[in-house]
Amino acid sequence: QVQLVESGGGLVQAGGSLRLSCVASGRTFSSYAMGWFHQPPGKEREFVAAVSRSGVTTRYKDSVKGRFTISRDNAKNTVYLQMNNLKPEDTAVYYCAATLLAIPLTTEESRYSDWGQGTQVTVAS
Repeated sequence: QVQLVESGGGLVQAGGSLRLSCVASGRTFSSYAMGWFHQPPGKEREFVAAVSRSGVTTRYKDSVKGRFTISRDNAKNTVYLQMNNLKPEDTAVYYCAATLLAIPLTTEESRYSDWGQGTQVTVAS
């Protein structure tokens, strides 16, 4: 099991940027593929981005491609989500998640075993 703590959320104007961080503790961070999910108001939680154990392979939800970048620093036990050109529809609680089911890199929520508590991102129009 790995414990995850997100930070970096907040209120930003449309077109602005935020960088979310998720620090892991517990088991070996580099054993886990990592993902970011979000839950917009009144909607189900959905996949946003994922990164492989090495950081080489990434996957993104179509609507964030070209705007969001997921990365990781295994020496710091941290995964990041850089969000640029934010839109009001990006407003959501953002969660990081970890999975030992690393190959292939998965976008399925059910395959992620460990979750953070979430951080709120609000984009004002």
